Amino acid sequence: MKSIKGKTVLITGASSGIGKAFAFEAAKQGANLILTARSIQKLQDIASQIMRRFGNTVHLFIADLSKKDAPADLYRQISEKGLKTDLLINNAGIGKWTNFLDESSASYEEMLELNINSLVKLTQLVIPGMLERGTGGVINIASTGALQPCPYVAVYCASKSFVLSFSEALYGEYYHRGITVTAVCPGNTATGFQAIAGADTKGMAADTPEYVAKKGLEAFLKGKSFKITGTVNYLQSFLPRLLPRKSVINVVSGMMKKRVEGVRKYGLEVSVNNR
Repeated sequence: MKSIKGKTVLITGASSGIGKAFAFEAAKQGANLILTARSIQKLQDIASQIMRRFGNTVHLFIADLSKKDAPADLYRQISEKGLKTDLLINNAGIGKWTNFLDESSASYEEMLELNINSLVKLTQLVIPGMLERGTGGVINIASTGALQPCPYVAVYCASKSFVLSFSEALYGEYYHRGITVTAVCPGNTATGFQAIAGADTKGMAADTPEYVAKKGLEAFLKGKSFKITGTVNYLQSFLPRLLPRKSVINVVSGMMKKRVEGVRKYGLEVSVNNR
């Protein structure tokens, strides 16, 4: 796919952050949108802005993709409206910065259902139609945390490692059949959760959601299997290849421990939540 002009793009977790930025960037490039999240009010506000600025068609569907049956139900609703998905952007996800034992098993189950299972289910549902049309694709939002073990963010980063590996594997299966699957790996992104949580991120470079969305779509349209956004993030991605794994674990542990200490200091929780 060389352009998304006139195509229909389905974006999950579209009510804020990177998902919202993808909605505006896709609309700017001439795509019609299917947006889904849990908040109808936020989606309606975004849809109104997009239709006013760009004139694109925007369809809204409310879904909590941390529920096991939600992906199938969402796909059924979209199909009943006679809509097809040319590009799926699996953005919805949640993460927690904390000691592993400080979160409940229910919290981790919700995280894995949203970050992994719903992503796999939606991808499996949309690819057959793309194969019939001979074109299409999927952008899966992973993370630079997918590139190495991350103490204090263990489950979240492990889930993003799955997303990266899964995406690249599907790229290998379907690229020569006209389907591109691209994993986008953002680093620290200025979505606002750090400030609210009182996390210690001083001195850390932060990209904007708009930058991540723009570079993610560029990589997809160039047929890339993955994209690490930001020059600093790209350079840092070489560390796991250059240093012994134990050294990498120690470095990341020191970085993430500061965030956990910030949480304790302010009595708050650091989380990423793009639903």
